Amino acid sequence: MVGPSRPQFVLFGSSITQFSFSNGGWGAILADVYARKADIFLRGYLSWNSRRAVQVLDQVFPKDAAVQPSLVIVYFGGNDSMGPHASGLGPHVPLPEYVDNMRKIATHIQGLSDKTRLIFLTCPPVNETKVRESSSKFLSELVRTNELCKGYAQACVKLCQEMGVKVVDLFSAFQKRDDWMNVCLTDGIHLSAEGSKVVVEEIMKVLKEAEWKPSLFWKSLPTEFAEDSPYDLVAANGSKTLNGSDWIIHRDIMWD
Repeated sequence: MVGPSRPQFVLFGSSITQFSFSNGGWGAILADVYARKADIFLRGYLSWNSRRAVQVLDQVFPKDAAVQPSLVIVYFGGNDSMGPHASGLGPHVPLPEYVDNMRKIATHIQGLSDKTRLIFLTCPPVNETKVRESSSKFLSELVRTNELCKGYAQACVKLCQEMGVKVVDLFSAFQKRDDWMNVCLTDGIHLSAEGSKVVVEEIMKVLKEAEWKPSLFWKSLPTEFAEDSPYDLVAANGSKTLNGSDWIIHRDIMWD
């Protein structure tokens, strides 16, 4: 581990998490927003469901770790909500089991430390037409419908309300945009850069409004090595240096 130590944020989920550092993904955006403030750890696993997640909880989040994460963002549900395959194989998890698995995940993470915070993300909607058009000769038919996604998303929200867990309802958030099917998804399932912006916007709302102490909103966290230095860039008048530790002039979105 390199120092100085910073708050640790863990992104735990399936492919929407694994891909979150690619092509302007939401994980990469968070890493930029929290540069010099928190370390973002990626634990994303393509095609995983909540059943597999429960099986590795003790390995991904050991309770005896010397340092526990300050924030865990969990995304499972999209693969769980797929229609079942006739063989019994595949990622489908029945809705009652999905809810129970997510409860187990929440309970485990909440038990890591008194300061570990948790946000669940629901599955977003899918572009059903594009999913059908994106069929692969290597895979059996993907049964992904918005009716199924909606049921799992609503169940996740309800569980979070019962457990006092913060939740981002991506199924609803995406559909606030009239053009979501064309601009927020790539293959009808996974997120485009524009879709990732929606995810970050919703996460930022939660972080800004949460009454957590300490606050984990990016503006509330200290910037590492932010002291003034004679080695900073020299001001135009040549008489002093300018401390650029908190400059965000490179960002297209300020994430306020």
